[in-house]
Amino acid sequence: MNDTKKFFGFGKNVTVAGLVSLFMDISSEMIYPLVPLFLANVIGIDKSLIGLVEGVAESTASLLKAFSGWFSDRTGNRKWWMAAGYGISVLSRPFMAVAAGWHQVMGARFIDRFGKGIRTAPRDTIIAESADRAYLGRAFSFHRSMDTLGAMLGPALAFFLLRAFDNDYRKIFWISTIPGAIAVLLIVFFIVETRKSPHIHSERPKLTWKQFNWQFRWFMVIAGVFALGNSSDVFLILKAQQVGVATPMIPVVYLMFNLVYSVSAIPAGIAADRFGKQRIILGGFVLFAALYWGFAVASQKEAIWVLFGLYGIFMGLTEGIQKAFLATIIPADFKATGFGVFNMVGGIATLPASLAAGWLWDKVSPAATFYYGAVMAALSAMLFGVFLSLGKNRHHV
Repeated sequence: MNDTKKFFGFGKNVTVAGLVSLFMDISSEMIYPLVPLFLANVIGIDKSLIGLVEGVAESTASLLKAFSGWFSDRTGNRKWWMAAGYGISVLSRPFMAVAAGWHQVMGARFIDRFGKGIRTAPRDTIIAESADRAYLGRAFSFHRSMDTLGAMLGPALAFFLLRAFDNDYRKIFWISTIPGAIAVLLIVFFIVETRKSPHIHSERPKLTWKQFNWQFRWFMVIAGVFALGNSSDVFLILKAQQVGVATPMIPVVYLMFNLVYSVSAIPAGIAADRFGKQRIILGGFVLFAALYWGFAVASQKEAIWVLFGLYGIFMGLTEGIQKAFLATIIPADFKATGFGVFNMVGGIATLPASLAAGWLWDKVSPAATFYYGAVMAALSAMLFGVFLSLGKNRHHV
């Protein structure tokens, strides 16, 4: 690690990457909780099509996550892949603002997720290569905390702008371009490459399973199973609306969720560094199963507020910690490829997960959507328990 200058206790790259995500999530979360409402109330489509829009946007673009990581490893470049990805996402905002039908909304969401597919693995690798191994948990959790602080400020801005513009979604979509542009400028002027040129490595990275050990492969299976039940958060927003949360209050509920997420992320990272990342991850799977069961049976507005708060704790326990754990089991020369595969697995599973969630909502009941997610999370927790047991047995052999 040659990123030695410290800001807030972290290297410069970790800090700037956090600020980049802060501004980008202000941009993204100004519009994300409004998209399902825009589709349902302005465009006028049913829940199955909303699931299709979100699933296609997330899953198709997620194919890029592994390839962008692989190209990043082969070229030794992180910064400009990261900058390109964020820049493409910013370009999606004007397309969303002028959309006249659900096809255009899906196109705008695809462009946004396309950008995320390019940027995620190089960004995660910059963080991993710029942090001391002993503090990976808190470094990734700091990044998630800043990311989520932006996700808290975004809905807060949306709440005030909805009132100021009389629920004019399109104006908010235009305004969201500004913080996104700031994020791109931060990358261009302040992120510094930490990786050495790829020609010094004995082996050029290849996109094959052979580069990864059994732990990585097992964890990808577990991540895939969990992702198959972890449908888009738009269904949580639609559940809030279903039980009677007023439209102007939806961004406030989402703001509260992100506030809890932001506040819990860094303590979770510190706990993971001290007590073990695997224990925190297992606890997160169990909590998710309980939460989705709660969403299935919830019928009061007060329950929605509590569940969104607990969902924020779940995110704090898992998002950054899983990546910190991966950083310890991916070979050094394949860091971006490994992160890309992880992000791709979760992203691709979003399509069947969201299609299943939308179908269950329309054809069975809204509760069925969340019962399905709870079962898949419980299965993931059991598989992760087996994973931990296998690790202990191999360690003792």
